[in-house]
Amino acid sequence: MASALSDRLSRIVKEMRGQARITESNVSDMLREVRMALLEADVALPVVRDFIARVKEKALGADVVGSLTPGQALVGIVNRELAATMGGAGPEGSAARPVVDLNLAAQPPAVILMAGLQGAGKTTTTAKLARHLIEKRKKKVLTVSGDVYRPAAIEQLKTVTAQAGAEWFPSTPEQKPADIARAALDHARRHHFDVLLVDTAGRLAIDEALMREIRELHAVLNPVETLFVVDAMQGQDAINTAKAFKEALPLTGIVLTKLDGDSRGGAALSVRAITGAPIKFAGVSEKIDGLEVFDAERHAQRVLGMGDIVALVEQVTAGVDMASAQKLAAKVKSGEGFDLNDFLDQLRQMKQMGGLSNLLDKLPAQMAAKAGEADLSRAEKDIRRKEGIICSMTLAERRKPEIIKATRKRRIAAGAGVHVQEVNRLLKEFEQMQGMMKKMKGGGLMKMMKRMGGMKGMPKLPGMG
Repeated sequence: MASALSDRLSRIVKEMRGQARITESNVSDMLREVRMALLEADVALPVVRDFIARVKEKALGADVVGSLTPGQALVGIVNRELAATMGGAGPEGSAARPVVDLNLAAQPPAVILMAGLQGAGKTTTTAKLARHLIEKRKKKVLTVSGDVYRPAAIEQLKTVTAQAGAEWFPSTPEQKPADIARAALDHARRHHFDVLLVDTAGRLAIDEALMREIRELHAVLNPVETLFVVDAMQGQDAINTAKAFKEALPLTGIVLTKLDGDSRGGAALSVRAITGAPIKFAGVSEKIDGLEVFDAERHAQRVLGMGDIVALVEQVTAGVDMASAQKLAAKVKSGEGFDLNDFLDQLRQMKQMGGLSNLLDKLPAQMAAKAGEADLSRAEKDIRRKEGIICSMTLAERRKPEIIKATRKRRIAAGAGVHVQEVNRLLKEFEQMQGMMKKMKGGGLMKMMKRMGGMKGMPKLPGMG
């Protein structure tokens, strides 16, 4: 959905240049493009009709604000309504609600029940949620599998729970799910766990036996959260599933999985509208930490090709080793100087951010297009090449690069599998950075870091000016 809607909106903005006012005619043109993009994205027809009606109502007759063209003004309206559709109406129904996280206000353990069809990613999501609760909420988490039907489901949860750093409660296929739930809840209470995550059985299709079993589990556990896990790539199928689970359970939230591989994305709009439950999390990668708290405003911007700058800042911040940066700042301030070991640390921190191409995904579409995949691929190879060159040096050479003369350069180049010219190029870049670091000797480096840190908590890598 993201690329289709972004492309259509970009085209309509260009076509509407020079028009001084939003009119019924240009609104109709744009809404036709939006309607087609949403339908192609498998958004449910009732949801599309409601969305288009709201946008039309807000757009008609609206004056162009400041320097905005009518096309840009309409994109702004579409952005706000997308966020409202996915996040629920805010004040006066005009904006998305604040980000909705889990409600854990209960006598421990707070029980979270995971529901959904087979293949939606419940088991993996259970482990990802455990990781989120441990890292972000500082909770002691226990997981248990009530899936006694799918081969190896219990062992799979055991494996991914270990990866998440949580604890796992054993169960067997011979047990009844309700008995497993009671035993796990008792264990969680006696061992003072904050949260119990219960993974449930799925089916390849909705059936009464599945719904009866999960209703029984809900009655036994009385969970504070009942999360509906749905595959974002399901499209229209997600709507039927959502209706069935809404009728069977009092859903408190939705987890959209496989959002990173979704070229359509209609489920994000449809499921929220059908169930009335807020989207609380989105699976954005297969990694154990690939679960994000869902932010409707940010997701709407991503859909419209505006990128996700907040996520970009968070990813960069998470990749920066602040202890290492402060150590470097103290070293430079004391006059010890900036050497090739420090330069190597900076290169490695760039790699820890998930790769340049991963950062590109969060840039606005126009900026990403200018950067280009090919350019970023070359940049990533260049970083690896520089790391290889430094690793081919001796410790003495890294501490005192001035001793690296012709003979040493040839040896380093041979060890790294590069030409001598590339060794020369790296040393020249290092000298430029070293010169900049000398200027920051009087505490200027930490001042720069603090100043950059003030930008929504985003510290900048020393020397990455």
